[in-house]
Amino acid sequence: MGTSAVDEPLADVGVTAQAMPEVIGDASPTALASPLAVSDCAVAAVAACLAAAADLAWARTGRLPAIAVDPAHVAAAVRSEAWLRDPAGQALSGFAPLSRLWPAADGWIRTHANYPWHRAALLGALRIPDGADTDIAKRLAEVIAERAAGDVEDCVYQAGGLAVAARTTGAWQASEPGRAVAADRLVTIEPFGPADPMPAPGSLPASGLRVLDLTRVIAGPVGTRMLGALGADVLRVDDPHRPELALHAVDGVIGKASTALDATTRRGRDILHGLVDQADVLVTGYRPGALRALDLDAEQVAQRHPGTIVVTLSAWGATGPWGDRRGFDSLVQIATGIGWATSTDGTRPGVLPCQLLDHATGYLVAAGTFAALTRRARNSEATHVQLSLARTAQWLIAQGTRNDNRNPTSTEADVAAYRVSLGDGWTSIGPPGQIDGKYLDWPHLPPRYAQASPAWT
Repeated sequence: MGTSAVDEPLADVGVTAQAMPEVIGDASPTALASPLAVSDCAVAAVAACLAAAADLAWARTGRLPAIAVDPAHVAAAVRSEAWLRDPAGQALSGFAPLSRLWPAADGWIRTHANYPWHRAALLGALRIPDGADTDIAKRLAEVIAERAAGDVEDCVYQAGGLAVAARTTGAWQASEPGRAVAADRLVTIEPFGPADPMPAPGSLPASGLRVLDLTRVIAGPVGTRMLGALGADVLRVDDPHRPELALHAVDGVIGKASTALDATTRRGRDILHGLVDQADVLVTGYRPGALRALDLDAEQVAQRHPGTIVVTLSAWGATGPWGDRRGFDSLVQIATGIGWATSTDGTRPGVLPCQLLDHATGYLVAAGTFAALTRRARNSEATHVQLSLARTAQWLIAQGTRNDNRNPTSTEADVAAYRVSLGDGWTSIGPPGQIDGKYLDWPHLPPRYAQASPAWT
């Protein structure tokens, strides 16, 4: 792992390089081969998470545990949704047919239509009648091919859908949204008022701490499940009117309890705020401003639930002209120039060997949370932690390019040592990292989407 990649996250979370975990095994696994520093950033994000967890343990117990990370394990973990297997040994699809690249009149467009409501918004924006995916795809290709990429981007977003035009890194960095993202830190941690003393420590760094998880789709769930693997009691809450996709209904609730709660009702909102009131940390992954109607924006939480650490994750950051936009890893890759930076032929944007922006940001969510809890332990201080996929993209791009022409491949044999049972016949990848010579493991198995009571156990 290149030292430059880990310097920024360690500095942002306030952990010195001396706290870095031991790195064991091949530092650049073939599975993450890329012209960008994918392996370096993946390992750096996990390393920062483990280092921040060790620092929290030190603050709570006076002892710094020994930590270690295996890059091959990290390479498997950052493709966990691809390695998830059902009881028949089958993988689950991650993308819908209409979620892909399309040639526009002057470039390329990436759409995201995995959720039914995003699919409907995409078709409505471009005035395409619903029907079979094969028929829609043909018509969608025709419509997009006749329009400028930027025009399609604006049109779809105004309708509540998701589409971005492919940009070069230079074009993104020169744009107003790109400049707004560049002004942010990779992990921003700001004081948020006083907090109560920590509960008594336990066997793991975050033992005895409660984390309320209001996140979806990889980045947030990766971060909160890592908090669970390192001792926190994590409860995820979903809207019953917008159920999770089959893949994420398993992969997204590993390591935590999962419940559904209709916060649009008075009773549901009261229960939700009761959960926040008893939580040490609230992690949110909705676009900025989306939770204001529920009194769950960060500033509202600070007023109504003082002492709560708030972690907010977004696609594009909370400021600038894209600060209130939805987004996903695949879209951020294309908008920030990663697509062109990884193109194999210079005519069609490429893709990273994993959804690195999601996974790296997820581990940085955990790192920032551990750092915030350490501040509480040492200074009785609550904090607000902020991260975005676009800022993680900037971090990756800043590491530069390299001449890595390897084909990013991995087989079942490559991940067999890291595969664990989730129960009910399901298997996936265990949490990356060792603490005091022992591999971490997942609590709350088997995953039960939306089946827990909306209460802390």
